Amino acid sequence: MQVTETLNEGLKRGYSIHLSAAELDEKVNEKLAEAQPEVEMKGFRKGKVPMALLKKQFGPRVLGEAMQEAIDGAMNKHFEDSGDRPALQPDVKMVDGESWKEGDDVTVEMSYEALPAVPEVDLTSITLEKLVVKADDAAVDEALAQLAENAQDFKDRKKGSKAKDGDQVVIDFVGKLDGEPFDGGSAEEYPLVLGSGSFIPGFEEQLVGVKAEEEKTVEVTFPEEYGAEHLAGKAVVFDVTVKGVKEPVAAEIDDELAKKFGAEDLDALKGQIRERLEAEYAGAARQVLKRALLDVLDEKVSFELPPSLVEAEAKQIAHQLYHEEHPEDHGHNHGEIETTEEHTKLAERRVKLGLLLAELGQKAEVEVTDAEMTQAIMQQARQYPGQERQFFEFIQQNVQMQQQLRAPIFEDKVVDHIVENAQVTEKEISKDDLQAAVEALDEE
Repeated sequence: MQVTETLNEGLKRGYSIHLSAAELDEKVNEKLAEAQPEVEMKGFRKGKVPMALLKKQFGPRVLGEAMQEAIDGAMNKHFEDSGDRPALQPDVKMVDGESWKEGDDVTVEMSYEALPAVPEVDLTSITLEKLVVKADDAAVDEALAQLAENAQDFKDRKKGSKAKDGDQVVIDFVGKLDGEPFDGGSAEEYPLVLGSGSFIPGFEEQLVGVKAEEEKTVEVTFPEEYGAEHLAGKAVVFDVTVKGVKEPVAAEIDDELAKKFGAEDLDALKGQIRERLEAEYAGAARQVLKRALLDVLDEKVSFELPPSLVEAEAKQIAHQLYHEEHPEDHGHNHGEIETTEEHTKLAERRVKLGLLLAELGQKAEVEVTDAEMTQAIMQQARQYPGQERQFFEFIQQNVQMQQQLRAPIFEDKVVDHIVENAQVTEKEISKDDLQAAVEALDEE
């Protein structure tokens, strides 16, 4: 077998792989000889079928396998010897494939873009600023007030008061379709918070302004996509009797409130809130730190990028941005989305940083553990309540999905490794300044 270089320009590589008919025939004979001891054929004992007969019977079938194995072997040996790593799957074409016949030599052309050599980076030369925000008493009190509002109770409004948005109305109701009550359409003493969106669209709005002991007819239409087919898209009438109108009352901020949220007392609840807030601040500050680090690396490191990776990434960015701007378009009937110079510039940054972080992670022997993958899968599975097991099985069978979950974990661990070796100073700022820094990231 002969491998000849045909192209070597930048990262582009091209090779011609030539396999003689004699070499191919030898490969076929080897495969037949391996199978011969197990072959049974009428008129012959097991393992005693003559090679000539085996070749006549099975040769054409084995020929393709032998050819594929020989070409794959030559490609693998080339990558092992050269050290090249293809950016994407190599393009492999058989020369004169349509006119080729048994007994001819085989020539295959292979082309690809090699991944570039990534330059060394002195991590200790990187300087970063880590933002630190402390949860002050005002922030804790604000969070406490929000908890109290969420834990609100309701008390009867003054007799004759009209129900407002946010009030709770206690109602009896009977739903009727074509004048007849339908299953699941009735209840008694039902507490409904107006504006909660928990009932059919249009139902709650028609109860704004009702009074206790009032009777009200509510006319609504079930959504077309409603779960019960016999009601989907149907106009119905609800006979409603208002038993009471109640206004929301925020819970008292005291030890009793704390116990509702699983804390021993109010001081313990404040401590939990402070920890949660500072964890949220730390997460936001890490976003800012990570962006600053990526900016430094982008500025600090330069190397040639595989055009195919940049083009593929630019198309992905254009596609993503299109759907962000057109959320109503859920399909792929929009045709080809043209990439712009802005898309390409962003793609170059992403490809460069992706290759750089991968190289740094490999050299630092960064790995994603099974426990980290399991945790990531569990977090995703929570989005599919009742179908967690099916989701786990889907991930186990889908290598691409596994890679999508593994990639961000790997990237974050590499970022942590770089930060550990960089020169990092801390700067304490306010919550508002941190929020402004995060919003600036979103704008970029």
